[in-house]
Amino acid sequence: MSQSAPYAGDVDPKDAWEAMTKNPQAQLVDVRTEAEWAYVGLPDVSPLQRQVLLAEWQSFPDMSQNPTFVAELSAALSAAGCAKGQPIFFLCRSGARSRSAAVAMTQAGYGPCFNIREGFEGALDQERHRGRRAGWKADGLPWMQS
Repeated sequence: MSQSAPYAGDVDPKDAWEAMTKNPQAQLVDVRTEAEWAYVGLPDVSPLQRQVLLAEWQSFPDMSQNPTFVAELSAALSAAGCAKGQPIFFLCRSGARSRSAAVAMTQAGYGPCFNIREGFEGALDQERHRGRRAGWKADGLPWMQS
């Protein structure tokens, strides 16, 4: 993408996993809420010898935007040894919040920042359930629940 692009673009969950497999400096950031992490599950990147970083883009239950998101994530990235210039993959439930987070972190000088299209659970299926037809879980990528 050009330097004027708001972020590096959208990738499928399997493409993000493959990129993280090939690049040990690539980082996964889950921007869902604490409630989602606790009750829906988390991507498991331990097979890649790393941990997913957790940073809420919005706060539950009112879903207001986290005003300290960039500062919090910048500190977490630094603590994890992820320097500016390293690829970062952002994940949420279905790909909307993570796109906003990728734009914000690109504007803060990080990246390339990618949005994981379809997120952790993807869109609703015909029975109005998530996690079956698209997304990290439906693609069979590693995940866990507490």
